[in-house]
Amino acid sequence: MAWDQISGARVIVESGFRDFRVTPSQGSHFFQNLTAFQVGYFTVNPDAGEGFVDWDWLSAQPAAEENGCVRHLQFTEPLQVVMDGRAGRGMILKPEEGQS
Repeated sequence: MAWDQISGARVIVESGFRDFRVTPSQGSHFFQNLTAFQVGYFTVNPDAGEGFVDWDWLSAQPAAEENGCVRHLQFTEPLQVVMDGRAGRGMILKPEEGQS
């Protein structure tokens, strides 16, 4: 992942799959940029009990752009993101029905 690919993001979610556990991105410059630009960051590994992603709901949303494994979604209303960095917890709330 290169910075120019994610520079406009407000939240980044890296998620593992059944047969592939993701490790958090590394690099002090990466996290310095996330902090400086106030970008939320989640690492999710559901099979290890580390979070949950509603893949069915995400798959049902129209993509603004798709490129390989990357699927860019945009919503008419902002998503609500709640994070507690000290506790290492957070959630992204779906928009209300009819607003996506």
